[in-house]
Amino acid sequence: MSDDIGGSDGNALSSGLSMAELGARIRAERQARGWALERLAEASGVSRSMVSEVERGTKTPSVLVLDGLATALGTSIARLLDDPVRPEVVVLPGDRQRVVRDPAGWERRILSPALPDVEFEFMRTTLGPGVDAGEFAPHAPGSHEYVAVEQGSLRLTVDGVPHRLAAGDAAYFPGNRRHAFANDSAGACVYYLAMALGRAAGAHGRPPHAGGHGE
Repeated sequence: MSDDIGGSDGNALSSGLSMAELGARIRAERQARGWALERLAEASGVSRSMVSEVERGTKTPSVLVLDGLATALGTSIARLLDDPVRPEVVVLPGDRQRVVRDPAGWERRILSPALPDVEFEFMRTTLGPGVDAGEFAPHAPGSHEYVAVEQGSLRLTVDGVPHRLAAGDAAYFPGNRRHAFANDSAGACVYYLAMALGRAAGAHGRPPHAGGHGE
């Protein structure tokens, strides 16, 4: 089985990474910036109580919450879930790819490894029929996002302007815009998203993760 968040067991990933360990990673990133809980809550749009519960490992974050925290910290979901690998040839078998599932009926499969000092994420997302994944917060200035639809149809909305993409269509948009993804059709939608993140203001060097997981 692929590693996942949001499955039937909310306490651990199938790889063995627990919610407590994920929370420790988020807390280490926050503390490395000298941020209080309130500042991360304000920057991410996530309530202080939710941030606290996620950091303590008592609450499983939705994909939007996890993305909001990663964005506020100037990093990606992939880096929060994975230890970086050496920048050589990396093969990610299907059963080792991280899969983040959302209760709304969609999933994000992370196809790229986490590399030291590289903020890039390559994902395959599946939206069920009629599923709206919601709106994602803008990333740091200098971020870039590329979308390619493999199956079905996708409504990509950037700064409130909708764009309809069919199978085979592709699009680009600056990552520092509000953006949302939805499937208005009766069939599944599958699309790929490549995201290169700009450097967030105040994002200093990455600390070692708590619990013995090096960044």
